[in-house]
Amino acid sequence: MIARIPRVAYFPDSFHEVNGVAHTSRNFEAFARRRNLPFLCVRAGDRTQAILEDGNLWTLELSRSFLSFALEKDLRFDPAFLRHIPLIGEVLERFKPDLIHITGPSEVGMLGASLAGYLGVPLAASWHTNVHEYLARRSKWLLRLLPKQQSAQTEHTIEDMTMAAAALFYSAAGVLFAPNAELCAQLEKMTGKPCHLMPRGVDAELFNPDKRNRDPDDSEQVLGFVGRLSIEKNVILLAQVQEELEAMGHKDFRFLIVGHGAEEGWLRERMPRAEIPGVLKGEALSEAYANMDLFVFPSHTDTFGNVVLEAMASGVPAIVTPDGGPKTIVQDGVTGRVVPDEDFAAAVDEVLSDPAKHAAMRSAAREFALTMSWDSVFEGVYAAYDELLMEDHRAVG
Repeated sequence: MIARIPRVAYFPDSFHEVNGVAHTSRNFEAFARRRNLPFLCVRAGDRTQAILEDGNLWTLELSRSFLSFALEKDLRFDPAFLRHIPLIGEVLERFKPDLIHITGPSEVGMLGASLAGYLGVPLAASWHTNVHEYLARRSKWLLRLLPKQQSAQTEHTIEDMTMAAAALFYSAAGVLFAPNAELCAQLEKMTGKPCHLMPRGVDAELFNPDKRNRDPDDSEQVLGFVGRLSIEKNVILLAQVQEELEAMGHKDFRFLIVGHGAEEGWLRERMPRAEIPGVLKGEALSEAYANMDLFVFPSHTDTFGNVVLEAMASGVPAIVTPDGGPKTIVQDGVTGRVVPDEDFAAAVDEVLSDPAKHAAMRSAAREFALTMSWDSVFEGVYAAYDELLMEDHRAVG
């Protein structure tokens, strides 16, 4: 139970886009609506700025300017976002938040952190994206002309410096949240601030094995991927897995790759048999998951892996790497496999060549996903808010 219900002003980096931060943010707002909690969501969008009040739920959506530039296919950064300060200040004065919660160092997050300091209210910050690893992976194409050893050292330096800068930013908060215990421990060490787990939930009614609608005569085994088709997701491994499976003699399989991103053209060229429908949402996405036989997710940089949990809720075992958050939600040998890149094809072969093992994994994956509710995630967040506010009260008193 929530002992004290604070008035929360939430400043997410992303809300309408297709990514983990946006997905979590939409579910956070939905939780506040269900519980009738006093909650203000300040976010960027393409619409004309609007203030909406729906009972205790307030939303302030602010348009980006022509100066904004793309960070991803559907994610932008607006250096002129400061122009919204007067309106945000006016809304905050009316809402009277007990705390401000940000999700990262975007223009929205930086503004939220600054306003918390200006208003003298506690700041909470959640870590959703391993920006240090993303930047390091994306720097590879710039470093490709350097000698191999120097390129690797430079990439490592970029990752360390980015992590140090991010830790400095997050240290301004009184309490931190992260989606896995390993990352929480790292943030506590680097910032000296307490960090609480903020995993992810899943809509187990939407993502459900019953959504499977493949033709019963379709005997091909479908290997699936859902996510951004970008270098930091390590999607090039999908093509390698296909080649290795074919070399093993597997022919009766195909890939279903859902998403968009810079590597889409590369994947289409090297995987002509793969189905790549772009971004799917709602029922179309749930049917895509349910029609898969195995989820192949080679990312090393995900902090949790929402898509892995959605696949598992759909009764689809997952193959993931030993790096990042997905390994914390896949039980090796029970709900999938946790293996290094070079063993992905062998893991796929092992699972799909044993129908009994595959069926047991499908059942276990679904059972685990049923234990992961969004309500329990956000109840934990509000419990941490209580601790933050009590600590702030003691400091002031």
